[in-house]
Amino acid sequence: MNKQFTIGVFAALFAAFAFSLNFIVPFIIGDYSTFDFALIRHVVSALVGFGILFSEKGVMQYLTIRNWLATLGLAFIGYVGYFLTVTGAAIFCGPVIAPAFLGLVPIVLAIVGNRRQESLPWRFLMMPLMLVVIGLALVNGTALTADTLGSVRSLWIGIPLALVAVVLWVWFAIANQAALATRPDMPLGAWSALILVAGGVQMLAFLPVGAALGLFQLPKLGFGWDAAGSLYLWGVSLALMATVCGVWAWNVASRNLPVALGAQLIVSETAFGVIGGLVVHARWPTEMEAGGIAVLIAGVVLAIRVFHGRQVRSNEALSQIS
Repeated sequence: MNKQFTIGVFAALFAAFAFSLNFIVPFIIGDYSTFDFALIRHVVSALVGFGILFSEKGVMQYLTIRNWLATLGLAFIGYVGYFLTVTGAAIFCGPVIAPAFLGLVPIVLAIVGNRRQESLPWRFLMMPLMLVVIGLALVNGTALTADTLGSVRSLWIGIPLALVAVVLWVWFAIANQAALATRPDMPLGAWSALILVAGGVQMLAFLPVGAALGLFQLPKLGFGWDAAGSLYLWGVSLALMATVCGVWAWNVASRNLPVALGAQLIVSETAFGVIGGLVVHARWPTEMEAGGIAVLIAGVVLAIRVFHGRQVRSNEALSQIS
């Protein structure tokens, strides 16, 4: 593999791992809500973003109104808006059905990305996509059982919110890559920092609305270290790992890989998430879960091989022409 392709693949897999840490949030924040956690996480991420912007040399030239507006839009689509719709879907659909629908993201993104870029003939893309679909179906096999359906608050509200979340993430991935393509000289650290700051500002702007709706538990449970120490520690840790590092890694992948491949690599987030959930619950996977994880990994490996083989053939053709 050439260096650019290799860096992109590892960056996408690392981003998937970083994003998968979000699946363990409900199990580590105690009585606090996911909105409390999101507030801490986005504010810390914004502070890190500010530190990057004002510590690196030559970054000030990129702090233009055009770049700020672009990253404000991307932050709302891919972070704040996505978070609100995912959380709403989990509230109304429950913690099983919502992630099952979010498994559509890599499939939709791969199809949309390949239609836009035509990076690979469809006949080569179908087998990795089929493995992803089968793997997701196995991992989420319990999503639509009678017991699960009987415990949800409202499918009519939750499922549309989950589908909106799918649209927002696909939109973000396409728009973010397009924005980077028009800014080839933009340092990825500065671009990531702008998105982090924009997301933090928007989450703070949502605070009064969320407080009025009773979505935040911090005012009731207390801001002190004795009460909220665990929330602060996990919020800061995942802000640095899942948000800061995840955003940076995804931007690296976006600059180095076609959207269709990045989409199939991000499906490994589901595999990482299932493994993390099993660790939290201290249990072994069921046969269906183990099979789903294995098929997902096979789909990811096959996608890498297919795209790499296509790239090698393209490079050989170019060398023969020259």
